[in-house]
Amino acid sequence: MYICRNTKCMQTDNLIQLKYKKILPFLNERLTRIVLAADAESMGRGGLSKVSKLSGISRVTLNMGIKELALLSTNEVVSKDRIRKGGGGRKKATENNKDLEKAIEEIVSPHTMGDPMKPLLWTNKSLRNIAEAAKNMGYNISHKLAGVILKNAGYSLQGNRKTDEGSTHIDRDAQFNYINDAAIDFLADDDPVISVDCKKKELVGNFKNEGAEWLPTGQPTTVKVYDFIDKDLGKAIPYGVYDIANNEGWVSVGISHDTASFAVATIRNWWIEMGEERFSKSKRILITADGGGSNSSRSRLWKTELQILADEIGKEISVCHFPPGTSKWNKIEHRLFSHITMNWRARPLTNIQLVVDLIASTKTSKGLKVKSRLDSTVYEKGIKISDEDLNKINLQKDEFHGEWNYTIKPDIGNLIS
Repeated sequence: MYICRNTKCMQTDNLIQLKYKKILPFLNERLTRIVLAADAESMGRGGLSKVSKLSGISRVTLNMGIKELALLSTNEVVSKDRIRKGGGGRKKATENNKDLEKAIEEIVSPHTMGDPMKPLLWTNKSLRNIAEAAKNMGYNISHKLAGVILKNAGYSLQGNRKTDEGSTHIDRDAQFNYINDAAIDFLADDDPVISVDCKKKELVGNFKNEGAEWLPTGQPTTVKVYDFIDKDLGKAIPYGVYDIANNEGWVSVGISHDTASFAVATIRNWWIEMGEERFSKSKRILITADGGGSNSSRSRLWKTELQILADEIGKEISVCHFPPGTSKWNKIEHRLFSHITMNWRARPLTNIQLVVDLIASTKTSKGLKVKSRLDSTVYEKGIKISDEDLNKINLQKDEFHGEWNYTIKPDIGNLIS
């Protein structure tokens, strides 16, 4: 043990101790070790004991500092910014138990709100309840760690947004779970799951488009003051198909009306241009769609057109409609349409071909690919389907809400070779 026995030595030690009290609080663990180790080496014999006594740092720690000094002199340290040795420190709970993240997602899945197909975006179950549920499964975690895991998995804590389009159906969540289970079943067999919808109709012409873009100061793009439809240019009607598993989209841009015939024609174009090659071995297709509009669950024409398509491609077409008041949770809304809107923000849609080109050029950092084409066919409104024709549809309703969930099978006698 180091012992100072004369006055001069004691004065020197007091100065050194005062220096350590002033500077050590500003140093991290690694710098503390290195500075003290350097002092100890400079003092020669007995320096290690002396520095340990004056600084209060153990000799074991100082020995680590001496080794680090030696590594620094030979340039063998991986990173000079590292405080601890590589691999040091307490391991994360997720590293100790690789199944923890999966368990947390399983806990929140039945309680998710909004998007009924993974990855789910937000949950209405509190972090403390999630942590408690995890403990019941054998994982001893805090509510804070549950929040970190959810954030890393793509969840976020969100407030309300005006998206409710009507009263909430009593089986709203049950239908979400039903869609989720159906999607999982199809995806597990590498069968296509597509989300379909019609995007907001756009005025074609030199009209204001929401958003902002970078331009020279004082030189904004000038557009018309009033948004009256240009009778010559009309409107663009984008109807889209989004392939959930492959992050690919197809958009047909119509010029007449958003009808069931237009909707199914778009699905047909997606199949010919993108789906057929990828899913040639599949025997079925799952469509998730809103409950209203051109793909309404009550539309006889929608079902009639799907029967024609099923006969053409020789595959079963299953449909799951979102319950009333939840159309904005359709996957295509935030996986495809939102990116199209961002792609043409502040850009006047001066002609129909520009609309098609801007849609087709939409990309994301996560690999979204989009194809688009103009559909100049004039689709008539008000087409009626008789009871007799409706009964010819080879439609099988599911036991759970058959008006929302059903399968249209190819009519063997009408199969197109």
